[in-house]
Amino acid sequence: MITWREGIVVGLGRAWSTAVQLSVRLPDDTVVDALAYTDLVGSPEPGDRVLLNTNAIDRNLGTGGSALVTALPDRLPPTPPARSGHIVKARYTPLQTMLLGVDEQESPHHELLRDADDLAGLPVLAADLHSAVPAIIAGLRTVRPDATIAYVMTDGGALPAAFSRTVDGLRSAGWLAAVVTVGQAFGGDLEAVNAHTGLLAARQVVGADVAIVAQGPGNLGTGTRWGFSGTSAGEALNAAHTLGGRGVASLRVSQADARDRHHGISHHSVTAYSRVALVPADLPVPRLDGAFGAKVSAQADDLVRSSDGRLVRVDIAVDGLFDALRTSPVGLRTMGRGLDEDAASFLAAAAAGVHAADLLA
Repeated sequence: MITWREGIVVGLGRAWSTAVQLSVRLPDDTVVDALAYTDLVGSPEPGDRVLLNTNAIDRNLGTGGSALVTALPDRLPPTPPARSGHIVKARYTPLQTMLLGVDEQESPHHELLRDADDLAGLPVLAADLHSAVPAIIAGLRTVRPDATIAYVMTDGGALPAAFSRTVDGLRSAGWLAAVVTVGQAFGGDLEAVNAHTGLLAARQVVGADVAIVAQGPGNLGTGTRWGFSGTSAGEALNAAHTLGGRGVASLRVSQADARDRHHGISHHSVTAYSRVALVPADLPVPRLDGAFGAKVSAQADDLVRSSDGRLVRVDIAVDGLFDALRTSPVGLRTMGRGLDEDAASFLAAAAAGVHAADLLA
């Protein structure tokens, strides 16, 4: 079900990439926050009438909790010129978009990728949450600040890469060389059909030293063992191994989550890495202090055992990583909590980045 409302733009807010925040007045005089993707609907201006999808604000969602502009009915964007590409993403939705796939016949990279089948040992970091991406890079940069890093964004969360202010900030700061959007996700520097072609593009086209695979902002979970979008982390490890990459499983850890299933190592990591992933991978485990650190260590041992030996535990010292995380050019937040509120979450991701950098030595 979609809730549609009309409104009038009364103000423009922050803009990044191809996204812009708006203030929109509804017929009942309520003013709501809205988001427009200018490459899809055009560039709204104050006074424009807009058609909104208000599901997110009606349901009080966290990530993505704003109305979305679906059209400027009185000022539609001009018809774009004909261009190459026949890859359709957000398929069969009202906002489906046609793009040039990195490996399709009209792409300048088609010949390079046509028979590509080998990542040549490329370290591939898999992570459950989008919030892990800047923390992973912060850790990686403590060892290899010059590494070329590609982010392969899967479609378990937001579909438009432009939704992510994190990605925009990391690109602007030079921490990310490129974003490859795969599956139904779109708007990256390169478009790919799936995680396999996305990883090959990261290696062959971007020239990445390391690839990070994670969903976009916003994740889906139902409080069940299998009902969460982060299963894609396990699938990413399968793809990396199939193509000759070196899989690195970034743990989802929390010291502040009140839910027992997410305290310490999240049950999402356990399911994704021991049940979904069916191939060998490295499991970086941060050396954390006190009773909580002992809990995480014991949980990691259990995870390795439950993987039938496919996971190889690698202990990583976290000395200096907290300071490294503070250098992030983008804010660090996960599940509504910042670095000071849930340091273990970001330290675990940074530890995975350190290990990936060590593999490049």
